[in-house]
Amino acid sequence: MKIVFIGTPDFSVPSLKKMIEKFDVRAVITQPDRASGRGNKITISPIKEIGLLYKIPIYQPEKIRKDFEIINKLREIEPDFIIVVAYGQILPKEILNISKYGCINLHASLLPKYRGSSPINWVLINGEKETGSSTIIMDTGIDTGDILLKKRVAISESMSAGELYNILKENGAELLQETIDGVVTGNVCRVNQDTEGSSYVPLLSKQMAKINWNDSSININNLIRGLSSWPYKNMNSWPTAHTNYKENIIKIYKARALDVTTTKPPGYVIDTSNEGITVATNEGILNIEVLQLPGGKPLEVKAFLKGNIIEKGIILI
Repeated sequence: MKIVFIGTPDFSVPSLKKMIEKFDVRAVITQPDRASGRGNKITISPIKEIGLLYKIPIYQPEKIRKDFEIINKLREIEPDFIIVVAYGQILPKEILNISKYGCINLHASLLPKYRGSSPINWVLINGEKETGSSTIIMDTGIDTGDILLKKRVAISESMSAGELYNILKENGAELLQETIDGVVTGNVCRVNQDTEGSSYVPLLSKQMAKINWNDSSININNLIRGLSSWPYKNMNSWPTAHTNYKENIIKIYKARALDVTTTKPPGYVIDTSNEGITVATNEGILNIEVLQLPGGKPLEVKAFLKGNIIEKGIILI
């Protein structure tokens, strides 16, 4: 099987490695190198790193829809499959029609629910108990193509977006291989997406990450989980749930909703201990377990309280 792989972030890496292991990857397409971080140092995408490691030809169009050299190159390769995982650009119809079996996209949700660019975060923010991965035959819509296969994943009450991200990127790689094998043998059939049950997720923003203590402890904890990379540190593009303590912004990476009532006003710091910082909400109490002050690093509360003080009775806003 001749494969062209299109992707960009760390999430795509296990899928590319699986394609290299099982098939003949003839080309990699990824986003152009970008300046980032302190000093605007030029960085390459994780997918480019893998392509270079395996000496696979790499193409980095600024706008793939208008890059006719790339389109002609793909036609020369005559791929059996074009595989797309978290690329970051919309593919034109000319590319969708090039490969023998079509363009297959891996999406990190159980389609048709949670179409869009940040499904991993939103399933947690919305308190879902289950999610998964889907493979689809791409069309000109956004995550609207016919479904090929799905793989389900249970969501625990304590799971963070970072944990779910790492589960889905590995499961997704396996699902892609199963999909390709099934399409070639005829054991996988296309199923139209049900538009009635479809939904799109909004983009993540810094504004949505501000904690509203007038919400319930369950909803606040879901927001924290949905925006937290904890215990991983390779997803810094996500906004982190945060609140204001005096003049400082405190980022919260891990917490737990307590089914306990209180007469204290929302945002009131009830207690601080090595087990957590308990804060009143409009419904229930939130126990903060991992947090970060400006200029510091995320710390579990026991380590945090050794060098910092959170005063009881303060109202977080």
